[in-house]
Amino acid sequence: MADSDKKKMSQTMRINLISDISPEHGAQRRKRVVVTESELPGGRDASMGLSPEDSTYQQLLHSLYDAALITDGSGAVLDANVRAVDFFGCAHKELVSLGIGALISGADEELMRMLIENLRNQRFTLIQAYCMRRDGTFFPSEIAVSRLQVEGKLRLCFYVRDITLRLEAEEKLRTEHCAIQNAGNGIAVANVAGELTYVNPAVLRMWGFFDADAVVGQNVYTLLEDRERAERTLRDVTAGGGSWEGEVRAQRPNGEKFDVQMSAACNRNSEGDITGMIFSFTDISDRKRAQEAEKEAERHRVMLESLGAACHHLGQPATVLLANLGVMQDKVDKSDPAVRELVQMSTEAAEALGTILHKLNEVTEYKTTQYLSPARDGSGEKESRILDIG
Repeated sequence: MADSDKKKMSQTMRINLISDISPEHGAQRRKRVVVTESELPGGRDASMGLSPEDSTYQQLLHSLYDAALITDGSGAVLDANVRAVDFFGCAHKELVSLGIGALISGADEELMRMLIENLRNQRFTLIQAYCMRRDGTFFPSEIAVSRLQVEGKLRLCFYVRDITLRLEAEEKLRTEHCAIQNAGNGIAVANVAGELTYVNPAVLRMWGFFDADAVVGQNVYTLLEDRERAERTLRDVTAGGGSWEGEVRAQRPNGEKFDVQMSAACNRNSEGDITGMIFSFTDISDRKRAQEAEKEAERHRVMLESLGAACHHLGQPATVLLANLGVMQDKVDKSDPAVRELVQMSTEAAEALGTILHKLNEVTEYKTTQYLSPARDGSGEKESRILDIG
């Protein structure tokens, strides 16, 4: 026999009968997809040589975890085990009076011919379909079909497994995965060594990676600016088995820094052992910039209010000083030019003070201008700046 023929005879065929059916809508149109799966080792002798009256046969049939239905080549049920009675909700006597089409939605003569042809080559066949209980309800199932040769007659054995819980778990995982993939926050998973094993698209956008391959396998510390602090914090979280949340400085591959709110928690397996960590990142750069802008605006407001208060408190003494200097200028001895010049200079200074106070009182924007140039002697002193009042 050629190798290709041997391979063909040792493969598993999978038949899907549940494309257009749901438990709510019952058996409607169906679409059949046949897929040849990976090679299984060895073959199986289809000739079992068992008789339904054989006690060993009966013990084996009823000890199976899955529901088992024995049919003839046309699909008529000849025997069933106790699990089948439980699964389909009807007595054994009723089961053996039914055809397989009354129990498996989509099972018809075409399917039976396909099964017989496939099993003639000693290949295994798997069917995914909805099974029908006698009360009219449905349950999703995975059915393995094999061939029995009983006293020279062809028999088919349908092993039915209820996969309701598995499908619910898969649907839950699919929903959770979709939620993580579309989350606005960056979510990453790392192993115990800190190597990233998963990142969602938000992480890629946040750090500017083109695809997950560019970051998966890297250490999570490469995403952060202060590696030592990150290592210390995450080591404490792992040792304590708890979680941590705080603001950290992140770093993109191009060296650009930005602020993130990071939370870290231990990832555990079903045994409760720590297998790594789960991280959540929120870009707070805009929030930080807004906070800084608010602080700067508040500082300007306080400065302007302080200027207004200073002008108010200094205005009256400056007015009194200017008035008194005017009187002194009229009373001063004109024979003493030096005293008269001093009074004149004081008067001009008082008038200049009044002008400055008037300008300060009209300031609506706090901005500064250079007053003294920075030192050029290498002392590192910063330049001096004063309020710009125009």
